[in-house]
Amino acid sequence: MQLFDQKKLVVLAISFWITISDVWNLSSQTPGIEPIRVGVFLDLTGLTSEFGRATLNGIKLAASEINEAGGIDGRQVELIIEDDRGRPTEVQSVVDRLIGPNKVDALLGENSSTNSLVAARIAQDAKVPMITLATHPAITKVGNYIFRVTFIDSFVGEVLAEFAIKRLKAKHVALFVDSTSDYSETLATVFENRLVRLGGRVVVRKSYFPVDNDYKAQLRAIKSFHPAAVFVPGYYAEAGIIARQARQVGLNVPLLGGDGWESRELWGLGGASLNGSYIAHHYASDNPLYANKKFVASYGKHYGGLEPDTSSAFGYDSLRMLADAIVRAGTTEGAKLRDALARTKDFEGVTGRITMNENRDALKAAVILRLQDGRFIYFDTVQPSKPSARNLVLEKEAKLPITFDTTIATFSRIPRKMG
Repeated sequence: MQLFDQKKLVVLAISFWITISDVWNLSSQTPGIEPIRVGVFLDLTGLTSEFGRATLNGIKLAASEINEAGGIDGRQVELIIEDDRGRPTEVQSVVDRLIGPNKVDALLGENSSTNSLVAARIAQDAKVPMITLATHPAITKVGNYIFRVTFIDSFVGEVLAEFAIKRLKAKHVALFVDSTSDYSETLATVFENRLVRLGGRVVVRKSYFPVDNDYKAQLRAIKSFHPAAVFVPGYYAEAGIIARQARQVGLNVPLLGGDGWESRELWGLGGASLNGSYIAHHYASDNPLYANKKFVASYGKHYGGLEPDTSSAFGYDSLRMLADAIVRAGTTEGAKLRDALARTKDFEGVTGRITMNENRDALKAAVILRLQDGRFIYFDTVQPSKPSARNLVLEKEAKLPITFDTTIATFSRIPRKMG
């Protein structure tokens, strides 16, 4: 009973915090000038609330900076914040409320691909521009009012193939793939297509099942082909165990992974065996970009020394990119704002320079993080050339995940005992 009461208090505290935030936004408006109303829908109290709250921190920081600088053409930004609790059924009602009674000029959200897809259909029907923070390609295909501040899932495969060939000089690479995951299979195929196009070769492809704890037989087989690196497109719960067992069987080449590896739990599973591995990701707080350095300093000052994470950076970039489009459009009228967003080119975000492609997905570089002694350290920035035709087909055919996309999937699996 005590634990339940504590949880209720936490939820009430968060709700109070959101309400106070909204009141602050309303009280900061200049009398007589209509504010720019931005609807924000995120999971703030549900299973993925850690990501939602971090995203909101980034959005609120951007709004504060914009308003302190005089707003957008003299108009202040007013955030209308809704908690969808991470549930698709809640997304329907909160987005209807934001577009209907609240009459927002644009929408920002969500971290989850499934929830973003629900919102995208409503926003498209209402002709309200929306910027998603999720990665599945199906979301922006809903219609021309839907935009994305992130790159899509399969881009990770492109990036890592370029990195393997051009930086690691690893032309012979092995694949170790989760045979139960569309995400893992798609990334592996995209990686192989790009690798071959760049003159490399996949020397062996082995599969694993996430329910297993012992991968040593497959890893020994991989070792016999003498790869220069091994790509493991999966999640941290398996990646940590695979890294440890790879070193145990003498497979000591670099392991490559995607953003599904990023978790505080990874190091407890893999330990020092992960040292010298690399992952492709959306953001690194130690990226030396000038825009990012300013963001990290401002974020720390605003939030008591906290360091921003990927979700915070996405939130910050989404509102700033929207503000940039409003300035260029000269209005918040839906069709003109939509057109301005579609023309976004070389916008300097903290996650990189952003250009919208024909599908309204962000074209931008990915960062490579080196794993060392319990840390994810910025190592490189990779900007692949245009995706191959085969990889574009794979993106089109990719299935929508049931719950969360890869930017938040690191909490969707429970770590198992180390093998």
